[in-house]
Amino acid sequence: MEISIASSKTKNTTLIPIIIIAGLFFIFGFVTWINGALIPFMKTINELTSAQSLLVASASYISFVVMALPASYILSKIGYKKGMSLGLFIMGLGALVFIPAAEARTYWMFLTGIFIQGAGMTLLQTASNPYITILGPIDSAAKRISIMGIANKVAGALGSLIFGALLLSGIDEIKEKLNVVSAAEKAELLNTMADSVVTPYVIMALVLFILGILIRKAPLPDVEAEPIEEPKDGSTTKTSIFQFPHLWLGVLTLFMYVGVEVIAGDTIIAYGISLGIPVADAKFFTTFTLMAMVATYALGAFLIPKYITQTLALKLSAILGIVLSFCIVFSDGFTSVLFVAALGMANALVWPAVWPLTLKGLGKFTKTASALLIMAISGGAIIPPLYGNLVDANKADYIAQGMNEALATATASTKGYWILLPCYLVILYYAIAGHKLGLSKK
Repeated sequence: MEISIASSKTKNTTLIPIIIIAGLFFIFGFVTWINGALIPFMKTINELTSAQSLLVASASYISFVVMALPASYILSKIGYKKGMSLGLFIMGLGALVFIPAAEARTYWMFLTGIFIQGAGMTLLQTASNPYITILGPIDSAAKRISIMGIANKVAGALGSLIFGALLLSGIDEIKEKLNVVSAAEKAELLNTMADSVVTPYVIMALVLFILGILIRKAPLPDVEAEPIEEPKDGSTTKTSIFQFPHLWLGVLTLFMYVGVEVIAGDTIIAYGISLGIPVADAKFFTTFTLMAMVATYALGAFLIPKYITQTLALKLSAILGIVLSFCIVFSDGFTSVLFVAALGMANALVWPAVWPLTLKGLGKFTKTASALLIMAISGGAIIPPLYGNLVDANKADYIAQGMNEALATATASTKGYWILLPCYLVILYYAIAGHKLGLSKK
């Protein structure tokens, strides 16, 4: 696929836009992956079940369903640059909602702030993913997206470490105190703990507002996907988005992928805690997952497309995910945690491979297809809570069978990872056959 750039068609003109877009990926990587620390934090201050605490992920990712098509419409009216700027401002507003939410210690208010931030990220994602995909040859798109992934996950690791230190330090001692203090003292402890989110989120809001202003002046050229190739007689063969089965399978694949990616990154801290690992150690576990992804992104950027194709990378990723799913549920303790972290290797190249494989051959339908793919991020809103419900249900069954609560929690948390298996099977099917359905052979 060729690109159409107003200012220049030389390769050098893509460097600055790539750096700018990488910066945006860094931003929403930072904001997205602090959920791993927020989930156990919210579970404690709002006294939630596992399933309820995972609504943190749901609030963030469900916004992609609600906002993806409106985001596509907004971008068609105001363009990529203004759209990205607006997305950063919306994220900043979402961060400010954490101030009254902390004052009231009300879970739905926290979820509202997370949802608003997710809406801003939807606008950023809807603009930046197709932009970086068509900012160069389609066969090397996975390479460019892998570079974006490195920025995204390095930011996520930093966010997880910073917010883990800010929000989770001393949480074990606080939990012990909550079991013995009076109701008034308990409320005071929880209120103090809730207030700890105010300063970091005020700083986050200020940074996002400043970046929103700066992006308006950024040198981002216009890019367009190549038109669909039509028969020589001029007749039109593709008139609807529904005539691309590989697109819809790509949406399903991305839905499944985001679900397993969020499970791997956002449940691992709570999972380690459920196994009896101290919070002081467990707070680093999301970073393990993200660093595994960063290493694999770097490998993908080196290998694709010179040594392996995007399709082969997707096949290998799915197979590794299937193997690791079995390893998680048939192991225990810290070993099992390491297998969850290793899912980062299985997940890293799925997003970079699925985007170009899905957008290939869509021409004028590319923007609408991009919105649909962004909507697929809702897998992160639906699949993790299913894991949480599975854990809660199995835990109740184990306790009813006479198992003590600590062992029941650990066992149920481990077996809940069976939910990963069907997701990776869908990804494998798309890698083998699904991405070719409906495309003309050349």
